Amino acid sequence: MSQQLLTVEDIKELETELEHLKVVGRADMAEKIRTAREFGDLSENAEYDIAKEDQAKMEARILEIENMLSNAVIYEKSTKSDVVNLGSTVTVLNIKEKKEASYEIVGSHQANPFEKRISFESPLGKELMGKKKGDEVTVRLKNGDVKYKVVKIS
Repeated sequence: MSQQLLTVEDIKELETELEHLKVVGRADMAEKIRTAREFGDLSENAEYDIAKEDQAKMEARILEIENMLSNAVIYEKSTKSDVVNLGSTVTVLNIKEKKEASYEIVGSHQANPFEKRISFESPLGKELMGKKKGDEVTVRLKNGDVKYKVVKIS
């Protein structure tokens, strides 16, 4: 797994989730499986199958968090707002459509387009990194190039 750029807050959040999954989640899952076994023949027991599947998903999440934490590189959110960096919130203008949008630049694991959080490794994120207010960038997408202008950095 590659390096994971995380803030100190991200690490604390992941550690809390990991502890909860290991202590509470595993105990709850063991109880679910024990209860499901009581329904009878395991070969035809849908509750047991579902409980085992849920357990596998939970264990996969535990491994994912452990890998992220073991490969974590701590970054501090930039207090400078003159250039785009990790942690910056950038308002850009789509030059062609004359529409503005704001995005927070984050590490890849934190990206969530629905929350307006884009990875610094995404096409737009890559182009915005290091840019200043007034700079223009061109993002190459499958359906053509899109030009943006940096309106605000905070």
